Amino acid sequence: MSVNRTSIVLSAEDHERLSKLARVAMNSVPERAEDLAAELERAQVLASGRLGEVVRMGSHVVFRDDTTGRVRQVTLVYPEQADISKGRVSVLTPVGTALVGLRTGLSIGWQTRSGENRRLTVLEILQPGDAEAGLAARTSAPSGARPTSS
Repeated sequence: MSVNRTSIVLSAEDHERLSKLARVAMNSVPERAEDLAAELERAQVLASGRLGEVVRMGSHVVFRDDTTGRVRQVTLVYPEQADISKGRVSVLTPVGTALVGLRTGLSIGWQTRSGENRRLTVLEILQPGDAEAGLAARTSAPSGARPTSS
């Protein structure tokens, strides 16, 4: 459950697909579906070309858990693509729902599955396609360059 009302932005395409996902998920994971539906209700919906740098489906996101200070890198995906061992986080997880629609530098409160309140801050967003190029550039950076830590 999101515990903060930070402004979020979604593309019309993501909003439509996520709305369908929330409706379908009501049968299997109603609490998570309700949280996602609540985020979708408050989202500002824009054409894809007008979004700017915002976390959307397929985005590679670097964020900090402000409660623990831990920095994580994840890719936001649909449930069927999720694989935590590969850093692919479902939009139906508490952290996935919290991330969707945020811009770089924004923070949001969220609640873990165990009910613990946390806060995260988006540090960097790479869009699909850009993410692979950005990660490749970091891993092949000249000596002395400092790649972003996870």
